[in-house]
Amino acid sequence: MTSTPLSRRASTAARLALAIAVPGALAFQPVVAKQSDRQQEMQVAAKHFEGFQKPDSISTLSGNVVITQGTLKASGDSAKVYFDGNSEISRVVISGNPAHIEQLDDADNLMLGDAATLDYDNIKGIAVLQGHASITQKGRGEAHGDKLTYNTVSSQMTGESAGDGMVHMTFKPKQAAAAPTSGNP
Repeated sequence: MTSTPLSRRASTAARLALAIAVPGALAFQPVVAKQSDRQQEMQVAAKHFEGFQKPDSISTLSGNVVITQGTLKASGDSAKVYFDGNSEISRVVISGNPAHIEQLDDADNLMLGDAATLDYDNIKGIAVLQGHASITQKGRGEAHGDKLTYNTVSSQMTGESAGDGMVHMTFKPKQAAAAPTSGNP
């Protein structure tokens, strides 16, 4: 997991802390979202729907919105679904308290994300979480900030924060292999 604060107000100490933290983050093996998810149908459920599937159109969903595509699941209070010139879903913007996204990687590890708004680019596989954003990769770590961008294809993450000017991250160490047990009591 890599995360880079983009705030210009970040202090020298914050940049130093990041310089120390990022090399450790790069030691992790990349965790890539299930590649088969992008080939699955997108299922959408909500209490209310308004719109249609036409080129360059937008449909609006409200009330307990749940969108799934393979192991990718996103939910919130409302959503706008954007269709491109070929009537394919190109983007989904979900708002909620919070908007939520989760997805398994090819090794069946779970990524969880929450924010006030989730903007998911279905073409590029990029999720932008804004407003009290958090992303957790099970067994790997987590990041918190005002805005987190998560690439579901490469697992690369960037972040920025206006509040205290910091993106907060936790990196979990790799689990050591269990020591072999001897046959003697």
